[in-house]
Amino acid sequence: MVGLRGLAGVTYPGRHYRPAGSAPSICSKLPNMSESKATGAPAGAAQKFRNSSLLDAAQGRMPARPPVWIMRQAGRYLADYRRVRSLFPNFLDFCRSPEHVAEVTVQPVDQIGVDAAILFSDILVLLPPMGLSVEFQEKKGPVVANPLRDDAVIAALPDGDLNSELGYVFEGIRLSKKALGDRVPLIGFAGGPFTVASYMVEGGSSKELARLKALMFSRPEVFTVLIGKLASVTSAYLREQVRHGADVITIMDSWAGYLGPEAYRALVFPHTRKIIATLKAEFPHVPVVHYANGAPHLLPHFTELGADVVGLDWRVNLGDALRAYPNQIFQGNLDPCALYASPQQIAAKVKAMKAEVGGRAHVYNLGHGILPDISPDHARAFVDSVHES
Repeated sequence: MVGLRGLAGVTYPGRHYRPAGSAPSICSKLPNMSESKATGAPAGAAQKFRNSSLLDAAQGRMPARPPVWIMRQAGRYLADYRRVRSLFPNFLDFCRSPEHVAEVTVQPVDQIGVDAAILFSDILVLLPPMGLSVEFQEKKGPVVANPLRDDAVIAALPDGDLNSELGYVFEGIRLSKKALGDRVPLIGFAGGPFTVASYMVEGGSSKELARLKALMFSRPEVFTVLIGKLASVTSAYLREQVRHGADVITIMDSWAGYLGPEAYRALVFPHTRKIIATLKAEFPHVPVVHYANGAPHLLPHFTELGADVVGLDWRVNLGDALRAYPNQIFQGNLDPCALYASPQQIAAKVKAMKAEVGGRAHVYNLGHGILPDISPDHARAFVDSVHES
């Protein structure tokens, strides 16, 4: 997930960004594709890659070498990312420029050596199609101008026209796939429904999610309507990503850890499981990754969602998780701050992770997003250490 902190202000009412004087984007009228424009293959068809290690591991096969990618790998720790970012005073204008999205999406593959690219975007692009206006403010993050405070408004939320409202995302996928060729797969993503709902109800970032949880506990039937609508829109959005070329899907329910096991199981789990089941029914060969931050207590539930891969945050003991769930493929979970250590220390930590994993298929990653002041050399040291035999 990108860009939920300290970004320049932009009001995004749901229309595509277009530099002044440019022609209208063809993305605004993209059809529901039956053929992937990225590869020319039937929509969602499996593509052959020179480096398929991530796909192999995610599907339980042992790759020639273990795969690694980094959450927020297209980010501010890279000088070339900062150069491209500086072209846009507004963060979401950046997200709505498919050519620049493709450029920064591919940068970590070229510069860090990761085994997959992840589309540069943001989980909150779903809000405008559903009638909410979001602004990213410097040092404050996302602010929703019209948060959900009325039950009738929640009941009347539109599903949105994804092909017209989010055509820039799908064009970014197409251009990223074109730039990647057959080198590595592309990961698409969306926020989990609880996490996206938190911004819709709270109006921005929150330390307690008190408004959302008050809705959940006091009027669970209204909360269920909101989560259900989000699950439906998210499912459609992710299926469109696959149709336009995404090879892997990640669901990032970053704030699920704010819930206790009973509330999560009763009120969120069924909707996330439905998203995954719908994806797998239509695209059984496309791996689905589920990740939540700060939620070790919910791991038993995450392993029952139906995701091919369960992402672990850095608070989970990797060895304990592997022993407790011998048939589950995991992703993670080096502490992001470990990349402040020397390359030699990073290599030692990776060696210890690999000893825990043993002969199992595993997707190596950090336990949360890479921090913006990490040295690219240290990120490369992490990737290289995973690849070393």
